[in-house]
Amino acid sequence: MNLLTFLLRLPWFPVPGFVKLATTIRDEAEREMANPVTIRRELEHAERARESGEMSDEQAAEFQDAAFAEFTRARRSTAATSTYKG
Repeated sequence: MNLLTFLLRLPWFPVPGFVKLATTIRDEAEREMANPVTIRRELEHAERARESGEMSDEQAAEFQDAAFAEFTRARRSTAATSTYKG
């Protein structure tokens, strides 16, 4: 590789590392969202907010539905990824 080619490619050298880092962060976030402990913690927080009046019953129900939907989506995604890799 001559010097000119090296200098022209130099700005692109970090791209594969950045892509790998972004993929790792995404995978870890999906695993965390699929973790039942995380979901339970969020639901308990919503329940405390509902009891203290910070959140209405309707909002709490919507939050529970959204948390359950995210949990099931993340579980499917994690299961599909682990099946694909292994």
